[in-house]
Amino acid sequence: MSTIRSTDAAQLGFDPARLARIDEHFGRYVDDGRLAGWQLVVTRRGEIAHASTYGLRDREAAAPVADDTLWRIYSMTKPITSVAAMILWEEGRFELTDEIGRWLPEFADMRVYSKGSTLKPYTVPAIEPIRVWHLLTHTAGLTYGWMQTSVVDGLYRAAGYDLYPPADVDLAEASRAFGTLPLLFQPGTAWGYSVATDVLGRLIEVVSGQSLDTFLTDRVLRPLGMDDTRWYVDGADTARLAALYVPDPATGRAVRHDAIGDLAYEKPTLLSGGGGLISSAADYHRFTQALLRGGELDGVRLLAPRTVRLMARNHLPGGQDLGTLSTGGFAETTLDGIGFGLGFAVVDDPIPARLPSSVGEYYWGGVASTAFWVDPVEEITALFFTQLMPSSTWPIRPQLRQLVYSALLD
Repeated sequence: MSTIRSTDAAQLGFDPARLARIDEHFGRYVDDGRLAGWQLVVTRRGEIAHASTYGLRDREAAAPVADDTLWRIYSMTKPITSVAAMILWEEGRFELTDEIGRWLPEFADMRVYSKGSTLKPYTVPAIEPIRVWHLLTHTAGLTYGWMQTSVVDGLYRAAGYDLYPPADVDLAEASRAFGTLPLLFQPGTAWGYSVATDVLGRLIEVVSGQSLDTFLTDRVLRPLGMDDTRWYVDGADTARLAALYVPDPATGRAVRHDAIGDLAYEKPTLLSGGGGLISSAADYHRFTQALLRGGELDGVRLLAPRTVRLMARNHLPGGQDLGTLSTGGFAETTLDGIGFGLGFAVVDDPIPARLPSSVGEYYWGGVASTAFWVDPVEEITALFFTQLMPSSTWPIRPQLRQLVYSALLD
């Protein structure tokens, strides 16, 4: 295990001995085989209070997790894409209430699933168009095929859109395909985790006139110095990429999953703004610090502070929470008291979810069990990286909050 504890951890309000409990707890996950390895960073007021690694990034190669290990961040791509979209919003390129059909005509006349089966679905016309804010908040009525909780999910799978898209389909083609499928619900009436951020990525392409990878690099990644964040790995960097694992159904031990893991070694045809990036702890640390500082880091400003505050508010209709509006599919955590902002979940009331979080904390994670949060009240950021699919396998995220906040003493 490698651990870096800030000499100022106590001055930052943390008990170093209690921070060490985090390593001990998640060390047991590695020791008993549930995880291969992990990396953790906890900061306060812009200073690292605790950073540690444990275990192996590649168990079969006996390669340890290192400070420069690369991780598939999957849905932790979504906040980056959302920030990119809000850069265009700040430039006046669109309004949050604009209909996306203005730029993506495939979404101009949507229909909504009402009843029936995947073989014979019955649909009705959408009474509200999909708007930009619907994409950012996952209230558009789109879905994911891999959710497997509705007939509409089945229609996505039948069209070839499961965890990964059909081969040789690019973002424009995928967007057009999504526009032909019925919505899960009327836009703005419920919350459903979905391909909405992929569609948002396509919107960025059309509005900006650049491919998504170019726009993200030019406007977010390079300005923040996130030089390790990319869509795939090649050359010498392949040795830095953590292997991907899944739980053995009989033992619960992590076993390697090269069938999906090997996809990270080739440039994807579809640039997924919802889940396509690979990153490092150092890079994502810079991203969360920019958010904590109101959109600025090291003299580079991506967004205005008021814009970041707007993103970190609950935008769900009527101020409702995900426990009320969610269409399901999140077995690893409760959604009571949790709202959703423009790109990430927001803690409106920590008590129903039995969280030690602050009101206003915002967060998200990836399907390979990565996670982050930003707490603007306590000025805390936390990052956890590992590579185990699915993220619902173990209660890593609530346990991480429990351990971090119980080490905070002021």
